[in-house]
Amino acid sequence: MAQMDEDLVAAAREVMVRSYSPYSGYRVGAALLTADGTVVSGCNVESVSYGLSMCAERVAVGRAIAGGYREFRAIAVVTDGSEDVTPCGACRQVLAEFAPNLRVVLEGAGERRVRSLESLLPEPFEAPPNWRAQRDETGT
Repeated sequence: MAQMDEDLVAAAREVMVRSYSPYSGYRVGAALLTADGTVVSGCNVESVSYGLSMCAERVAVGRAIAGGYREFRAIAVVTDGSEDVTPCGACRQVLAEFAPNLRVVLEGAGERRVRSLESLLPEPFEAPPNWRAQRDETGT
């Protein structure tokens, strides 16, 4: 796990420098490990209309989905700021949609922490029990 964490953190740091964060100055990078070992990264993209900004974690998930990946094992989230880093509630919920037991490696303020997504989001919203079967029947 130690080498996997190092590789994910390195990938997240690499993409963090491409962050578009002119309003907050808070650069974030995320690297998502897919079930087959592929790493998909993303950085935060701010908008002057702050609510339209995109977090690094959701950018990584969107890129992964667009690339055909739906199963994830771990994510690293990093910042070079002096504040700690943790996924926001919206990112936690989106991650839980695909990997409720995801390993989460967080690095910010010169400190690294490892958490489970379940510990960060103990009661996520969940789809109704039969939604997948119903969706498959209707093709939607």
